[in-house]
Amino acid sequence: MRYYCIALFVMIADHTAKWLVSAYMKIGQEIPLIPGVLGLASIRNRGAAFGILQGQIPFFIIATTVVLIGIMLYLPKAHREKTILPYGLALILGGALGNFIDRVMKGEVVDMIQVHFIHFPVFNVADSFLCIGVLIVLIHSLKESRNKDEQLKEVVR
Repeated sequence: MRYYCIALFVMIADHTAKWLVSAYMKIGQEIPLIPGVLGLASIRNRGAAFGILQGQIPFFIIATTVVLIGIMLYLPKAHREKTILPYGLALILGGALGNFIDRVMKGEVVDMIQVHFIHFPVFNVADSFLCIGVLIVLIHSLKESRNKDEQLKEVVR
């Protein structure tokens, strides 16, 4: 249950940020937070994270539905493993739900986080949590792979 609460928190944080940007900023408007480093921007994105695959909404709806169902089915098993994996999956679930709802309801997502010190596309809160979740899943996978290698070495000895 805690993992679904994490996903819900991510989704609420994402939609709150998107609502605030939509309500108080004009499309294309930028507000510097840390000049030359970080800012808020009001951008609409009809593609995936970081603007890739523009206009492919039906594809995203189908793919995201499959991912969401897969995560929700796997999360109880991941919880029993007592690892970091369910935390990563919860962040992915919340981020995917946040953007999924926008794509279904509006055909686009609101992006607002702009990093100036490197050339990087504008992104949103959901994208941030998705990336952190994927990183956690990768760390878990690498750790599990290393553990299996060590177990195999023990068997061979």
